[in-house]
Amino acid sequence: MAAKRLLIVAHCPSPNTRRLLDAVLQGARSPEVAGVEVAVKAPLEAGPEDVLEAQALILGTPENLGYMSGALKDFFDRSYYPCLERTQGLPYALFVRAGHDGTGTCRAVAGIATGLRWRAVQEPLVCRGAFREDFLAPCEELGTLMAAGLEAGIF
Repeated sequence: MAAKRLLIVAHCPSPNTRRLLDAVLQGARSPEVAGVEVAVKAPLEAGPEDVLEAQALILGTPENLGYMSGALKDFFDRSYYPCLERTQGLPYALFVRAGHDGTGTCRAVAGIATGLRWRAVQEPLVCRGAFREDFLAPCEELGTLMAAGLEAGIF
């Protein structure tokens, strides 16, 4: 049986947002999870063909002026219509590196994902305020849970 594919599309313009992505990847690539291929792409490199090949998706972005990063928005702009009728029900999760509260960022991503009829499998993981080491464990858990849920057929 072919491996299921988990796509991670994350914009990491700083070392701290990169650390969050690395933690998500560590969890998604856990040795406890087999049968899941993990692909990671920057939003400017990812496109609709990547989404169409995936069975689940993790999105990551910093909060920029109360919104998602321009790079993630560009990914959505290029992928929305090619994916609209073909990815309904796609399970996804979101992590946000927020200097403030992340509310606008989460609302913006959820609005687009709702239009695509994607299915959020958990509340957004928002890492608020100054960077803290304790942001990393929930990010790793997010990656593990998405990969394990995909492997188990939960979503």
